[in-house]
Amino acid sequence: MRSMASSASSKGIAAIVGVGPNLGRSIALKFAHEGYTVAILARDLGRLSKFADEIAREEKTQVFAIRIDCSDSRSIREAFEGVLSLGFVEVLVYNAYQPVSWQPNNFTDMRVDRFEKSLAVSSIGPFHCAQQVLPGMVDRGRGTILFTGCSASLNGIAGYPDLSCGKFAMRGLSQCLAREFQHQGVHVAHVIIDGIVRIPRGFMPSTSQHRSSTVGEQPHGGGGDGCMDPDGVAQTYWNLHIQDRSAWTQEIDLRPSTPKLF
Repeated sequence: MRSMASSASSKGIAAIVGVGPNLGRSIALKFAHEGYTVAILARDLGRLSKFADEIAREEKTQVFAIRIDCSDSRSIREAFEGVLSLGFVEVLVYNAYQPVSWQPNNFTDMRVDRFEKSLAVSSIGPFHCAQQVLPGMVDRGRGTILFTGCSASLNGIAGYPDLSCGKFAMRGLSQCLAREFQHQGVHVAHVIIDGIVRIPRGFMPSTSQHRSSTVGEQPHGGGGDGCMDPDGVAQTYWNLHIQDRSAWTQEIDLRPSTPKLF
């Protein structure tokens, strides 16, 4: 766990699970800008620490980088021991997913371990993360949990049963938690990213990285028409957090004004 900070925030902790170079990083940057102490979590601690340094320098706030493997319940528990030691988690954003290839897969050739891993990250992972933070939110009568979905959350996609099944399950979890905890002051919402989120200029992803357009991340730099600005998407996550509780959104879908043609 690493901190690059000046003074502690008087607000709660914003925990962002699944922080990469585009959407996750932008969400963390937005909550840091609004005065939150931010915990960012992902598997690659080296890259995560660089993001923490950058955000902390830019926003003059506390940012903690914590390694997590969202397919491993023990890793999740250990990671959140660190997160909860920082203070009350007021915001949880679950943005993690198992990377998939751009090329669709033949179902009969798909390995069961790959299918199970994707289900674990997209359904069991958010289950465990939510269980870690909900008791504190209920005790205080406030909190926000936001789940990142995609177009595969609504419609099964040929060649991507691993992605679709996991994202379907996450959407169901979000609906269950919203109905159980909203009257206790906890806002739970599901955000459907129906498009490609642009990777910021200057970031050069490893050639070993793979992303799917159905998940909403662009694999190579970008900025063409039809791509979504990660900072613009992050603004929607912030707007969900500060909504008046008399009119909470429980699901929202986001897409670019100009669809990208493939």
